[in-house]
Amino acid sequence: MSGPRHDVQDGSRLDYIGQTRSIGLMECFRRPIRHSAVILLFCVTGLLLAEAGQRELDIAARQWVDEKLQEMTLDQKLGQLLFSSFYSVYVSSDGTTYDDLAALVNQYHVGGFHIFGARVPRPNVLLNSHYSRTALGEPLNAASLINRLQSIASVPLLVTADFETGVGFRMRGATVFPRAMAFGAAQNSRLAYEAGRITAIEARAIGVHVNFGPVADVNNNPRNPVINTRSFGEDPVKVGELASAYVEGLKAGGMLATAKHFPGHGDTEVDSHLGLPIISHPRERLERVELIPFKSSIAAGVDAVMTAHIQLPALEPAARTPATFSFRIVEQLLRDELGFDGLVFTDSMRMRAISDLIPPGQAAARAVTAGHDVILHSPDDALAFGGLKTAVIQGQLTEARLDNSVRRILTAKARLGLHRQRVVNLDTLPAIVGTRSHRAVAQDVSERSLTLIKDDHGYLPLPTERNGSILYLSVLDYPEGWGIGAPSRTFIPELEARWENVTAVELSDQTPLSELELVRAAAPRYDAVVAGIFVRTASFSGRMDLSSALIDLLKHLGQESVSMGKPFVAILFGNPYTATFLSELPTILLTYDFYDVAEASAVRAVAGENSVGGRLPVSLGVDFPVGYGLDRSPTL
Repeated sequence: MSGPRHDVQDGSRLDYIGQTRSIGLMECFRRPIRHSAVILLFCVTGLLLAEAGQRELDIAARQWVDEKLQEMTLDQKLGQLLFSSFYSVYVSSDGTTYDDLAALVNQYHVGGFHIFGARVPRPNVLLNSHYSRTALGEPLNAASLINRLQSIASVPLLVTADFETGVGFRMRGATVFPRAMAFGAAQNSRLAYEAGRITAIEARAIGVHVNFGPVADVNNNPRNPVINTRSFGEDPVKVGELASAYVEGLKAGGMLATAKHFPGHGDTEVDSHLGLPIISHPRERLERVELIPFKSSIAAGVDAVMTAHIQLPALEPAARTPATFSFRIVEQLLRDELGFDGLVFTDSMRMRAISDLIPPGQAAARAVTAGHDVILHSPDDALAFGGLKTAVIQGQLTEARLDNSVRRILTAKARLGLHRQRVVNLDTLPAIVGTRSHRAVAQDVSERSLTLIKDDHGYLPLPTERNGSILYLSVLDYPEGWGIGAPSRTFIPELEARWENVTAVELSDQTPLSELELVRAAAPRYDAVVAGIFVRTASFSGRMDLSSALIDLLKHLGQESVSMGKPFVAILFGNPYTATFLSELPTILLTYDFYDVAEASAVRAVAGENSVGGRLPVSLGVDFPVGYGLDRSPTL
């Protein structure tokens, strides 16, 4: 396999890249049986690449597509356009959950499934409603269920997932990469390529074929409550370069890539999970900003495009007609003008921007007649199926138009080799998913992305002696919803491993003012204060700020540190725009991410163990423009 067409700024930390390149399949079988897990990875990668590289189908695959399409009944064709969903948890073959999924395959002939992580029940209580429903799924459980559903399907199933930050975004133990904006800060397309390639290898080992990534949105609105760090940045050209590199990596690993959310969800202030956003820019502005990354992704050979549940009057003047229902946007702009002939997915049809607008059956019919090939995650698959069938009976959806979508779906399945092999090997999965070499790439991205935007007094690396006392503040936007991982769970032990005397306190918008005053009074007793500040832009929340009381406390501690000559370091996890209302703090380090990898990287930077050289991929006011960042070299 030839390498990507991207330059590497600094190859000194990329020695591991290439260690898992695919080798010739015959060579796999000639090698002695040692280091079997690594050789297995090479061989599996080679098999995936052999399928993924076939943009044009061979004779047998074309024949399979033609024969399948010809033999399908109307109901079977309609079912191919529906993708339902399930969680990656253990499911017995003798249970109602499996029966329901099997019915979707046998009765409604669904074309595929979208897999999520896991959900856990929570009590519906007042006052202390801090329990999270979100949890990570299990790779082996997901693969087992996918295999069983594949075995009963008359047509192979296409399985999709939101693996935006790697398979570990949804699956426990798999590799998780930093958010897309961290790649923008690292300024390294080669790493974006590697992240895509590794994600594809791990996903295909589980039986997942389509990644709903990259996010090709240009995040040029600081108040965007749903895209934010999911975007590579605010420069359309650079977003396009990184998105294209990621597309190439996914394809090299044997997975179908999806550019989303067309024609651009970056300049909104409404979460489409909660309502219907409107982008009112003229067509000229959309051409100059929003559409550029999608054009780049199409040029890179992206296999699919996911549309956005947003209104764009410049492209679709009809009232209450988001891109999801717009023939002008899907057929005329995406297909005719931009020349895209791959799969077009809706975003989840359960999002309230659509589900509050019209019933599931009508929504499915309107989306397909607008030009979509796949209805994703309908609130009611039976009603969606009925809506499509009614559209055919009433002449709104012609059989020729239906056949076009079914052919695209079958072609995608054949390109993946599913007409020959549709199940995965559960025994070999652990040798592929979550390996050390894969995690090393994620760590490298995290370290390269760290961006120091302010350090007026040289507090980074932290000059405090190792026997000095440190007050660590874990500052949260709000305490609910941390089901995947508690904030600071890695930062605190990593800090304690380097400094002998650490006192850790968690603060949030629920912390009483009396307790904030205790922190304010106690802080001067310590030799240094370090604050990990966690601000999310999570789907369905619509929130992205700290409480005013927390902001006031942090500003006071920052001013006090300067007057007393004691270090104060603030590390921002998640939303980088938090820096715009904390700009008075003496030292500000951005990570663009959450949880273990980001927290460990930040502590190493605080301790002077790794360099800091990231550059802002978004502007944070006039003082911190795009491309700004301070450099620090290791001191240990």
